[in-house]
Amino acid sequence: MILPYLKSLKGHKKAFAWLIDPDKCNDEHISSQLAVARDRGVDLIFVGGSLIFNHVDRLITKIKSLSRIPVILFPGSPLQLSSQADAVLLLSLISGRNPEYLIGNHVVAAPFLRESGLEIIPTGYMLIHGGQQTSVSYMSNTQPIPADKPDIALATAMAGEMLGLKVIYLDAGSGALNPVPLNMIASVASEIDLPLMIGGGIRTPADVRIAYESGADVVIVGNAIENSRNRLGELIIERDRFNI
Repeated sequence: MILPYLKSLKGHKKAFAWLIDPDKCNDEHISSQLAVARDRGVDLIFVGGSLIFNHVDRLITKIKSLSRIPVILFPGSPLQLSSQADAVLLLSLISGRNPEYLIGNHVVAAPFLRESGLEIIPTGYMLIHGGQQTSVSYMSNTQPIPADKPDIALATAMAGEMLGLKVIYLDAGSGALNPVPLNMIASVASEIDLPLMIGGGIRTPADVRIAYESGADVVIVGNAIENSRNRLGELIIERDRFNI
């Protein structure tokens, strides 16, 4: 079960997740990168994107044929769901005010999810301004929380915890110029008891290290390792340093 594992991280260990966008990979790329992921001990694989044209089922089947790393759906819409995964982040976009991403899409997805056998992980998803508009802010028609407003981020995360969500995910968005600010991560991490995930704009070992030092339990990296076989190994070293 993924959620108990995530809860066990809080204050004890760090985890590293690789985010795979189905539209930015092919079989050769997946096979090559999965070999590195297995060797370096990637903890979780997230699958999802703002727009998906390739078949998610096929990609997940390929991943699971080559690896035992848990696969978690990170869906941008109900069309991106698949029963082939191990779990799904049931994302409620609590930083925005678009009802479709707060509850509307969840209503559409609920019958499928009930029958899917997927582990459901209720997740408070928060977009943070990363220096430019990202696909997810455009597609969700929501404004991200300003990067210089850690108090708003904290109050939003606290509200998500009070509402019964099980994980908080701060995301600067795919291709963000800047990652989530360290003071915002630290503020949220210090005041909530939920596992804290951080993603978006993370490109360097220093970015990963700062996120962990600030209180991230899980760091998610996607774009930075899409075209570099070596980058995955370089980034995950920072997790290993915290888990000695």
